[in-house]
Amino acid sequence: MTTDYRNIARVIAPHGIKGEVSAEPLRGLPFLLEEGMTVALTPPALNRDRFCTIEEADEVSGLVKFSGIDNLDAAEGIAGCFVLACTDELELDTFDVAFDDLLDREVIDGRYGSLGTIKEVLETPANDVWVIDGSTYGEVLIPVIDQVIAAIPDEGPIAVTIMDGIIDAPAAAGGDSTCS
Repeated sequence: MTTDYRNIARVIAPHGIKGEVSAEPLRGLPFLLEEGMTVALTPPALNRDRFCTIEEADEVSGLVKFSGIDNLDAAEGIAGCFVLACTDELELDTFDVAFDDLLDREVIDGRYGSLGTIKEVLETPANDVWVIDGSTYGEVLIPVIDQVIAAIPDEGPIAVTIMDGIIDAPAAAGGDSTCS
């Protein structure tokens, strides 16, 4: 049985002389780093263990202390590394997906069929918005809300139920959308 790992954060820079670092979640994910969690730092280095345990994690400040990273030099050595966690240890909500994992995924609606692929994720105060680019309907903006997206599978196309008014059907079908 294989264990699946997922990128959840990135080490930004050292912070202090005892090996603490500042880390931030990948865009689209909440802060998931917790004390006691075993994680992998990638890319791996020859002079440190690939796996370590999170000894301290503060969501507010973003400061994290990893086992085996005990001084400024070691902390500088992991700056820029990604933090991978076992998917079995993660508690994610329906829409907790790293934006990079969404890009180029196909989006399919029950009425309109394939809308195209996700090219960008916009962050707004109310909710995220997917920018879909397709040949049939052009650019379509889809709000990331429960009424539109029931679930985001780990791979393959994402099924949506878009609301009326998001796609101008007559114009998309080749009709004239100008006013007379």
